[in-house]
Amino acid sequence: MKIAIAHLKSDSLYSQSRYYPNQKLDKESAADYEKRTWRERLHVDKDGIVFIPPTVFKNCLSEAAKFLSMQIQGKGKATYTKHFEAGILCSEPVSLGIHKDDVIADTVFVPADGVRGSGKRVEKTFPIIQSWAAKVKFLVLDDTITKEVFEYHLKQSGRFIGIGRFRPRNNGHYGRFVVEKYRDWE
Repeated sequence: MKIAIAHLKSDSLYSQSRYYPNQKLDKESAADYEKRTWRERLHVDKDGIVFIPPTVFKNCLSEAAKFLSMQIQGKGKATYTKHFEAGILCSEPVSLGIHKDDVIADTVFVPADGVRGSGKRVEKTFPIIQSWAAKVKFLVLDDTITKEVFEYHLKQSGRFIGIGRFRPRNNGHYGRFVVEKYRDWE
């Protein structure tokens, strides 16, 4: 097992859309409900500090491996996809050091059922984080993934896949990031 530590920095806005159960008050309008609860879409710790769940970066890398379909030298047509899906772990939440009360709102007109192109649309409010920087620790469990392959996939995942709501992989432009510094394998 190898440990890769990457210093990542946002390259665009970042927005979270965590699910939270419908807790509408009696006679509360949909607009009032959104105004009251939109910060519930954030992932926060017990002190109200926003964090990025560890699975976000792991899934971002897995999607990048599938997107790139880079072939493993000497293994015919085999790609790195299954190695990134099963052989990478990001086990610690990534704290952004931003309190939930300092996050701004973004109200947009979106499909009511979340499916692009469907009929009914409604206003929803999502949290926007204008910039972030963090140190992310990855556990590389699969020896097939070399340092160079990992670093390439991480850089590409920030450019083409992204994290959060409205990311590039889902036809958006939020959630892009760059690798500022990369610490060697430990």
